[in-house]
Amino acid sequence: MFQKTASSYRQGAKTLPGEFYTSPDVFAREREAIFARQWHCAGRAVRLAAPGDYLLRDVAGESVIAVRGRDGVARAFFNVCRHRGTRLCEQASGRFADAIQCPYHAWTYATDGRLIGAPHMQDVEDFDTADYPLHQAAVAEAHGFLFVNVDTGPQPFDEWFRPVGERLARFGLASLEAGHRAEYEVEANWKLVFQNYSECLHCPIIHPELASLLPYQSSANDLVEGPFLGGYMDLTAPHESVTMTGRACARPIAHGDDRRRAYYYSVMPNLLLSIHPDYVNYYVATPLAADRTRIESEWLFAPGSRDDGGFNPADAVTFWDIVNRQDWRIIEQSQQGIASRRYTPGPYSPRESVPAAWDREYLRLMNCDL
Repeated sequence: MFQKTASSYRQGAKTLPGEFYTSPDVFAREREAIFARQWHCAGRAVRLAAPGDYLLRDVAGESVIAVRGRDGVARAFFNVCRHRGTRLCEQASGRFADAIQCPYHAWTYATDGRLIGAPHMQDVEDFDTADYPLHQAAVAEAHGFLFVNVDTGPQPFDEWFRPVGERLARFGLASLEAGHRAEYEVEANWKLVFQNYSECLHCPIIHPELASLLPYQSSANDLVEGPFLGGYMDLTAPHESVTMTGRACARPIAHGDDRRRAYYYSVMPNLLLSIHPDYVNYYVATPLAADRTRIESEWLFAPGSRDDGGFNPADAVTFWDIVNRQDWRIIEQSQQGIASRRYTPGPYSPRESVPAAWDREYLRLMNCDL
C-alpha cells in the first residue's frame, strides 16, 4: 500500500494565462511538444484481440493504425502508403483479412508492415520491396491498455510508466471486461478536462451525488509531481461503491483497504483512470481544436460478473454519465469565461494542488517558464 505524501501545493500558484486555452498557435505547439513526443493511450488492448484486428487513432494530428500481427504482436503504423502517400485505411476499427492494401494503386503490406505487393514496380531499376515498409510508431501494452508513441526516439515505455504502473498492479486491470462504452464531445480545451479531473473542491457544488459518497476532504494523493498525478478518496459508510445506490454493482476488483476507497489518476497527456472497489472507468481524451475535445470512456468489470445475479452495471454507468455531463457543462462555462478579454490567471488553493502540479508538468513539457 502506498502512503499519503506531502502536498504539492506551492504558495503563489496561479492558473494558466488565457491564450493557453484559446490560441490555435499554442494548440499547434502542444501537438509537437507534447502529443508528438509522449506515450499516448490508444484504448484497451483487447480491441486487438485477434490477428488482423486494427483500430485507428489520431496522435498529434497523425492517423495511426494499431494492428495485431499474424505473429500475435501489436504494432502501429502511420496511415500512409509508401507509394504516393495515400491513406490506407478509413474505418475506425475492423479486421484486415490477409493484408493491408492501398485503395489507390494496390500497394499491399503484411500486418507486420512489410511491403509484399507493388504492381508494375518490377520494371523499376533497383526497386526492392524491402526498402518500402510502412513507417512504424512505437507500441506498448500495459495493464490491458495499448499505448502508442509517434516520436522517432521515444522514452522507453517501461521507464516512463513505472511510477503509475506500480500502483496499478494489484487491481488486475488486464483481466477486466468492458461493460459499457460512451463518447462525448466537449466544447472546451483538453487541459480543462484534466485540471477539473484533478481536484474535487468543486464536487459539493457541481456533484452533490458524488460528494455524498466521496467527501473531498478525504483525498490523499500519492503522486504529486510529474506526468502521473492523483491518489485516493475514502468512501463514506455504509456505501460500498460509487454508484447510484451506493451498493456494489459487480464482483470486487479490490481487496483490503482498497474496498473502502476510489483511486483517481491522470496520465499525461490523454488518459484519466478511475478505480473503484468493483469496477473501473477510464477516459481517453483527443484534442480536436483549442476549444474542442473528444472523450471516449469505458466501464470495466471483473470477469464472471455477468454470471452473478447482482450484476448491475447501469448503477455505475448512470452515476458517472450524470457526473460527467455535470463536468463537461462547467468546463464549457470555464472555456467561455477564459475566452473573455478580462480573464486573468487566478490563485490556486491548497485543495487545488494537483491541478497546479499538472500545470507545472505541462509547462515543463512545453518548455515554457511563466
